[in-house]
Amino acid sequence: MALRQIRELGDPCLLKVCKPVKAVNERTKILIEDLLDTMYDAEGVGLAAPQVGVLRRIAVIDAGEEYQEEPLILINPEILETAGEQKDYEGCLSVPGKVGMVTRPNYAKVRAYDADMNEFIVEGEGLLARALLHEIDHLDGNMYVEKTEGALITNEELAEILKKQQEEEES
Repeated sequence: MALRQIRELGDPCLLKVCKPVKAVNERTKILIEDLLDTMYDAEGVGLAAPQVGVLRRIAVIDAGEEYQEEPLILINPEILETAGEQKDYEGCLSVPGKVGMVTRPNYAKVRAYDADMNEFIVEGEGLLARALLHEIDHLDGNMYVEKTEGALITNEELAEILKKQQEEEES
């Protein structure tokens, strides 16, 4: 379909609560395809509609084959349950080139609708749980930077930290 411009931190659209989707029409299907295309082009794990300026409760996620067989399309997602804790660096396509340490639940159970408005439940741990909760935050007008412990760092700084950690583990 088409690539859409990703809104960046500071854009008021990212701080608004999105409206539920009542029915899927042709415009909704085009938006879903555009979200997927834009996410893949930007090499992201997920993308929510407000990140492209559309205030609807729609998000897409592809955390990789380890977590899922095909991309998730989430319409009107609702968190049913969370458990555990994970602390890791998290980034966002709306905050390019930066990451921050964020603590989130390690498990998430979410109810949503697919592109045909069929209800389903998805459960995930690790990266998939993080992605589910991150994208639902976007739909509620929240951004990960609100949850960051300490300052944001650049991707280059993160690479250096990870390199040092690996060197320490090997010695």
